[in-house]
Amino acid sequence: MGEFNPFIGRFLHTFWERMESSVSKIEDFEMLDERIVRAVREMGFETLSPIQEQAIPFLLEGEDIIGQAQTGTGKTAAFGIPVLQKTNPEVKKLQTVILCPTRELAIQASEKWQNICTGLRCFPSMAGRKSESR
Repeated sequence: MGEFNPFIGRFLHTFWERMESSVSKIEDFEMLDERIVRAVREMGFETLSPIQEQAIPFLLEGEDIIGQAQTGTGKTAAFGIPVLQKTNPEVKKLQTVILCPTRELAIQASEKWQNICTGLRCFPSMAGRKSESR
């Protein structure tokens, strides 16, 4: 067995403390812009999935995380909502690049974020696709 890594120990401790005080409704995240909360609710989502509940607070604070959850559990929103929160619509230049392992996931993620954010341009860019289609 390997040596105990103190960084991992601190991470798990912090993570466990936050889990005890977790929230389950999107509007309970006071750090989120009201427009994001409204857009998510208009899409029909009232409560957060476990991956969202666990990941969003860390990502809003600028932490790096590794999250794992089954298909259809809201991973895209788990990292997409904090990205949108940190994006400034007044800045008219590239602010975020998100890498997706497949074309299908890139298109899916882009479409979901476009539903949440108005005033921002979200589009997938991938090899083999003409730039006119953006």
